[in-house]
Amino acid sequence: MRKNSPTSKGILSSLKIGLKTGLVGAILTVLLSLIGMVEAFSQRYIIHEVISMGHTLLLLSGYFIADRAARRSISKGKSLALLNSLISGFLSSGSLILLIFLGAFVNLRSVFINASPVLYQLLLFGEEIRTGVLLLFFVGGVVGFFSGLLYLLTGWIKKLTLIPLGSILIAGVLQDLLRPTLAAWGPLSILSEWIFTANGLSISGAIVLGVSISIGSLLWSFKGKSLQRGIKSLSGSKRKIFTYAGFLTLVFLLLVLPHLLGLFLSEVLTIVGLYILLGLGLNIVVGYAGLLDLGYVAFFAIGAYTTAILTSQELGFFHFTFWSALPIAILMGIFSGVLLGIPVLKMRGDYLAIATLGFGEIIRILVLSDFLRPWLGGAQGIGKIPKASIGSFEFARPQEIYYLILAGCLLVVFISLRLKDSRIGRAWMAMREDEDVAQAMGINLVSTKLLAFATGAGFSALSGAIFASKLGSVYPHSFNVMISINVVCLIIVGGMGSIPGVMVGAFALVGLPELLREFAEYRLLVYGAALVVMMLLKPEGLWPEAIRRRELHEEPGEKLSNDSTQGTSGS
Repeated sequence: MRKNSPTSKGILSSLKIGLKTGLVGAILTVLLSLIGMVEAFSQRYIIHEVISMGHTLLLLSGYFIADRAARRSISKGKSLALLNSLISGFLSSGSLILLIFLGAFVNLRSVFINASPVLYQLLLFGEEIRTGVLLLFFVGGVVGFFSGLLYLLTGWIKKLTLIPLGSILIAGVLQDLLRPTLAAWGPLSILSEWIFTANGLSISGAIVLGVSISIGSLLWSFKGKSLQRGIKSLSGSKRKIFTYAGFLTLVFLLLVLPHLLGLFLSEVLTIVGLYILLGLGLNIVVGYAGLLDLGYVAFFAIGAYTTAILTSQELGFFHFTFWSALPIAILMGIFSGVLLGIPVLKMRGDYLAIATLGFGEIIRILVLSDFLRPWLGGAQGIGKIPKASIGSFEFARPQEIYYLILAGCLLVVFISLRLKDSRIGRAWMAMREDEDVAQAMGINLVSTKLLAFATGAGFSALSGAIFASKLGSVYPHSFNVMISINVVCLIIVGGMGSIPGVMVGAFALVGLPELLREFAEYRLLVYGAALVVMMLLKPEGLWPEAIRRRELHEEPGEKLSNDSTQGTSGS
């Protein structure tokens, strides 16, 4: 019997990549369907009565899996990469077809409550079973082929395809943010009514938006570099004028933003702002110093409860104003940070994470204890906390609290930027890379670690104090361990050690779920999926610092140099 040639063996082994990746995609799409995400997300349209968020979720899953198949097999050749992406697309849609037929003969709802007739109709695009199955199989193949083809394309053609589609998707997801914002701008209200419907983009609005973005991205691809060179070639005085104009424009937008967005979106901004404050503090501990702190919510609670005890009319122990209680709350946070740092000085990695997690739980249990109930209110919490005020102006509504949080964020950003390039900031980064080497270079690890814990705790206490004033009451359930997990997630997604990354991560992981409040039950699943995607596609984060980007993405010149060195040593 004739044996297989090496070429045919190579083809078969490379096709296994498509099969394995496609099976992962099959499991993913079936899982999204059975846990109810497809049905729940289908309540909102991206383009009205054309494509819902549920179908978009499945398409994105299929696209991502097919893209992974193409990436993993590109070394075998472009044709095999395209074939593998096509195979993975067919397997993803085939698994949904199998789910539909299985549901027709077996009552899956006894095990999976979301395996309902509504789900099957969504998967069949509202068609009868024969037509719907053929359409579903065809769509899977198209998505797989499209994903592989886009991966193989380079340059402006790829951008001209992905950027408009991504813009339409973002506009559809953020319709609750964009629609009222455009409507508040008077002349743009007509544009808002034309682009958006009550649920999703209009067909004409989506087309015009996609074409406009395409033209803009095409012009930028041809003229963008020359424009950047022109700005860089400006003289010093003109460049300063250009910089100041951009800064003043940003300040103006920040000041008028709550009046443009309205009550609900201003409330979302305040929540995002509080998480930015928390993220900037934890960024000192985790991003700069490399100390994994999972009990960070404890300092948030300490700041909130200190403010409550000093200002609450319900307790009546003290009669401080918010501004007189604020420095005490921050000092209590700093003291608690040092108190936590002393016993964990010798710990690293997972042990440090577990110890800090225990500290957070200790604070929560103390707040709930009967012994401290006369002071901390126990499970009933503390109420009647006065709002922050300046003269007769009171920070009561979200549009007003926004300015208080904005001031806190600007202060913390300024301190973080000054610390990053200072002597202590460089000591933190050296300690993050290697504690033993940092100690050998003369860095005092004890004081450096304690300063990191104290600084991060102070920023967290500031956020807690504003949080207590914002709500007018504090309760123990507001300070569970999930706050710490959320803050760690937003730092990882945004980019550890990056101040802009903290802001981007907060908007992505806190702001977006707040806008999509009806899907809040899937928030943890979205967090997990976002972290997995980040580790695969952008392990450095959405907006990483330059050092982190260089560590994870080797420059072409360095790679060539390393390869030549290895070749020389091998010879």
